[in-house]
Amino acid sequence: MQPATIPLALYIHIPWCVQKCPYCDFNSHSLKQRIDEDAYINHLLADFDIDYALNPRPIHSIFIGGGTPSLFSGASIARLLDELRQRADFADNIEITLEANPGTFEQAKFNAYRQAGVNRLSLGIQSFSPQQLRNLGRIHDDEEAHKAIIAAQQAGFERINTDLMFGLPHQSPEQALQDLKNAAAYGCEHLSWYQLTLEPNTAFYHHPPPLPDEDQRQDIFEQGAAFLRSQGFVQYETSAWTRGAKSAHNLNYWQFGDYLGIGAGAHGKISLADGSILRRSKFRAPNRYQAAHSQGATPYQDQEQIVAREEQGFEFMMNALRLKDGVARAYLPQRTALQHSDLAPVLETLIAKKLIADDPQTYRCTAQGYAFLNDVLTTFL
Repeated sequence: MQPATIPLALYIHIPWCVQKCPYCDFNSHSLKQRIDEDAYINHLLADFDIDYALNPRPIHSIFIGGGTPSLFSGASIARLLDELRQRADFADNIEITLEANPGTFEQAKFNAYRQAGVNRLSLGIQSFSPQQLRNLGRIHDDEEAHKAIIAAQQAGFERINTDLMFGLPHQSPEQALQDLKNAAAYGCEHLSWYQLTLEPNTAFYHHPPPLPDEDQRQDIFEQGAAFLRSQGFVQYETSAWTRGAKSAHNLNYWQFGDYLGIGAGAHGKISLADGSILRRSKFRAPNRYQAAHSQGATPYQDQEQIVAREEQGFEFMMNALRLKDGVARAYLPQRTALQHSDLAPVLETLIAKKLIADDPQTYRCTAQGYAFLNDVLTTFL
């Protein structure tokens, strides 16, 4: 392993939202009172100082997720980024993404985010259908969805990701296709197009809505994928499509780079100088997270784990093989304690079954392997 050469990203979690959506299993908490933004940012910075000291390097990307980060003011986001710049080196071409909910946007706020240094906006549209937005419990309507994209463009954001879901209640292929057509018409360069799944600990899991069956979902995906390709989009990961730049932050995850995770419920992965891989997670409840500052050397930390050597192959491949083009074989010895020979028996079996490409430079699935990705990954366990 070569820890000093592994790219470093930063994930910042802002856990509050106006209301919890029935499908959401992220660490989000419905807003019950005014957020003390300055106090929370103070905790984020203290949290960052502790984790950054483990293996300081230039930061190549920042992703501010939630929850609903667009609840925070432009001034608060500017202060957060300014303080981080004073603490760490930012790469010259750093990508800084902020998630925004169309139900919480204001033109002035989007302008302020752009001026603060945010250069990529990820809009949680999910659907342009008024009925589906109601089905999903979203706080915005279709008009606000359209207005949010226009406002982002007017604020000067050239890099805009649009989150869309398919396999929604009673959704037809034509309805799903219309969502994609609406997004493509605005010229957005990046789409995160993913299937609605019923996750444990969500309202939908306990009270499932009527969803399209497997054959119908496959039909939706095939028609949608054909349309996206006709519009110049390329699928580079299971749910990521682009006709411009790829998401640098997400690429870092999938290429098994390092990332700090700060904020309530955030997770991080850090390669240490001794060659071990450390995973940390922070207290999930915002009140518990903010009450922790004076408690010990790692006050915000809920759990910590050293990834065992025998688990690193699965973790590496679980990320790498999500990418359509895979990753360079050189990343395995650079970013884990393993050599190619450690995985050779499994890889040779998968190559013989034509599930992994016989490529001396890259680990990647064949088309057949990508279609059965979960089965491929379980062989590394």
